[in-house]
Amino acid sequence: MEGMIVVSTIFLLVIITIFKGVRLVPQGSKWVVQRLGKFQKSLSPGLNLIIPYIDVVAFKATTKDIVLEIPSQEVITRDNVVIIANAVAYINIISPEKAVYGVEDYELAIRTLVQTSLRSIVGEMTLDDALSSRDQIKAKLKMSISEDIADWGITLKTVEIQDIQPSSTMQSAMEEQAAAERQRRATVTRADGEKTAAILEADGRLEASRRDAEAKVVLAEATKTALERVNEAIQDKELPAMYLLGEKYIEAIHSMSKSDNSKLVLLPADIPAAVRGIMSNTK
Repeated sequence: MEGMIVVSTIFLLVIITIFKGVRLVPQGSKWVVQRLGKFQKSLSPGLNLIIPYIDVVAFKATTKDIVLEIPSQEVITRDNVVIIANAVAYINIISPEKAVYGVEDYELAIRTLVQTSLRSIVGEMTLDDALSSRDQIKAKLKMSISEDIADWGITLKTVEIQDIQPSSTMQSAMEEQAAAERQRRATVTRADGEKTAAILEADGRLEASRRDAEAKVVLAEATKTALERVNEAIQDKELPAMYLLGEKYIEAIHSMSKSDNSKLVLLPADIPAAVRGIMSNTK
């Protein structure tokens, strides 16, 4: 009975030893092995053998690309404008032992490094440049941190600026400025329109006055010509002139007779001459 227990114990110990000495590393991962507390080697994907009870898998790292969200932060530009910027970094661990032994927390370190570099890069730019130069910021950001994280056995695949925009206070100020600029342009446009209309109106009045003056000159010339012709036709004869004047007089009386004014009273043009004519006829 005791022999069976001993055999069973030895068998179980062998199984545990084999289990501790054989490691199956999944694809996309690398394991860091320590021997008595010291780095020994990194295990690649597949079947690996280690010394049981002496070698220990201390860290497990992924070899797949890691996406790191860089939190939003306030950044002051060169022209003292506060903007909100955030980014995303794509990294890959090349040497797991450097990543776990070279820095306490490589993800936190990279986030902090990206934030610091982003503040430094944007701080050298104006607001307009920062808003319109994302590719330039991206290139400078990648260049500034790639060398630093290479010491940790990590390569930076790319870094993208997710969002960069003025702060809420600055956005309100920009909206007010844009509204004021639109109002100014509208005022200028309206003033230009009124000015153009006034000029056109004045030009119209000037042209109308010029045409009226020309018309009066033409009428005066026509009247002068008519009078000259009448004078030539009448010469010293009084009767034709009296006839013409009488004809005009009759036309004027005829027009006045059509008036709606019932109080209109017509008198002869020469009352004394008419009275003398009547008295001479009665004698």
